[in-house]
Amino acid sequence: MTSGTVSPLYGDSSADAPAWAEIDRRLAEAQLYWIVTVRRDGRPHAVPLCGVWREGTFFFCTGDAEQKMRNLEHDPHVVVTAGPLGAAGWGSGKDIAVEGVATRVADEALLRSLADEWSRKYDGDWEWEVRDGRFFELSDQGDGTRDGAVVFRVPPDKVLVFGDEHGQTTYRF
Repeated sequence: MTSGTVSPLYGDSSADAPAWAEIDRRLAEAQLYWIVTVRRDGRPHAVPLCGVWREGTFFFCTGDAEQKMRNLEHDPHVVVTAGPLGAAGWGSGKDIAVEGVATRVADEALLRSLADEWSRKYDGDWEWEVRDGRFFELSDQGDGTRDGAVVFRVPPDKVLVFGDEHGQTTYRF
């Protein structure tokens, strides 16, 4: 990763870029993310979802019947957002957009570790059992993952950070 570059077009180029450690922390602590995928006909699809940011990578899951799964089968490029997403207004907070390519996670040990992290992060609201390279809910919450959910990782290619005095900052990986 290179250090952040503040855009002279969309920010104050004399401002310091936010430290990556702060952006990494914000991504890890976010409770809700939004993911944007692309349908086969080119239309965007955006939905909120839970996930885990760890070691510089975003992880999420989806059921086979969900629109985002069908979209990922066609085009694995995604944008994942986190932050106040405009709720704090122009002058405070940071909105973060992570651009990358989603790839399936099949490693059972990693999946078990991620399931534990989901449980801790969401205070037991999301409890997963790992079988056959998938997440299965310990209690059916009626959200379409009864047949299991596929877990994906999104290592960032580029991260855009908006807000505060810096305006727009870009990090490239």
